[in-house]
Amino acid sequence: SGLLVADFSRVLAGPYATMLLADLGAEVIKVEGPQGDETRTWMPPVRDEVSTYYLGVNRGKRSIALDLRDSADAEVARELAHRADVVIENFKPGGLARYGLDFESVRTANPGVVYASISGFGSGAGKKVPGYDLMVQAISGLMSLTGDPDGPPYRAGISVFDVMAGNHATIGILAALRHRDATGEGQHVEVNLLSSALTGLVNHSSAYVAGGVVPYRMGNAHPSVFPYEPLPTADNDLIVAAANDGQFRKLCEVLGIPDVADDPRFARNADRTANREELHPILTEQLAKRGAVEWFDLLVEAGVPSGPINTIDGGFAMAERFELDPIVEVGEGERAVPTTRHPIRFSATPVAYRLPPPELDEHGVELRKWLTTPQEDGRG
Repeated sequence: SGLLVADFSRVLAGPYATMLLADLGAEVIKVEGPQGDETRTWMPPVRDEVSTYYLGVNRGKRSIALDLRDSADAEVARELAHRADVVIENFKPGGLARYGLDFESVRTANPGVVYASISGFGSGAGKKVPGYDLMVQAISGLMSLTGDPDGPPYRAGISVFDVMAGNHATIGILAALRHRDATGEGQHVEVNLLSSALTGLVNHSSAYVAGGVVPYRMGNAHPSVFPYEPLPTADNDLIVAAANDGQFRKLCEVLGIPDVADDPRFARNADRTANREELHPILTEQLAKRGAVEWFDLLVEAGVPSGPINTIDGGFAMAERFELDPIVEVGEGERAVPTTRHPIRFSATPVAYRLPPPELDEHGVELRKWLTTPQEDGRG
């Protein structure tokens, strides 16, 4: 709370980061071009003729539409950047320099600014390459890991690296603000989707970097753990993730085959992984005796990680069952919009859902007036 964020980003990674900051109390001003954020037109699905994609990542913000090619609008944008604690943008690297809105220009007038840039491939040799999540899923290697071993590569069902980069941008901004609190000094925080992807591939990246191994598609199987995949039951598939020897023993007890845990072929994780083709039918024979949800309740009670494979509505239903209250309402009256709860809970400073996703230039008049009124320090 008390921080002003000038949001010059659009689509997903930047808006996701600034939405998280707005939830945490920051005053976020979303700067849009005359046509608005592209996601306003990404439909269906819609709610009251508004794209649900846009609604999903833009709560808690105020909107002002500025055409940076217009000198007056560009001056308003610069004044906003000069007053802001945080500036975040995802233009192509260097794209804002022509408007005096690049880091060096903004820092000259606002030395304490934390300026965050999100790009696809960094500000070096990859600066001219457009940054789209699907491209990064392909280039990073994620798609080579996703799908059936005998089938084609697949993208993940969401723009996973946009979301990851948005989280990394938020972390970087918060760390830079901590540094500013201690020194008064702002800085440039740079995040790119490919770097987020490579760190986000975690064990697969380590397999290559540290082990010289290039991972490959295994469908839903895990290269280092078994069972850690969907297994068929009497009705639907069930995720079973017995990732250590103790969990596997409990799994065998619940399934009524306790002796299998002592079989030297399956006693240790390395043995189970090496002999997965022999173990798989033993487990599925027992799982065929009950349905997925019934097994889920029994296994979780015994301390064995598992879960039915739901559609999105089932995922929200499960969150309700676990009392996570996954849906909150933001806005009032006709502007009220149901939205997904912020993922972090605080004991002393709870998240606030103050404003619904703004209409294009909804706050333009008041913001223009504020930004063209001289401040007490003489700026304006």
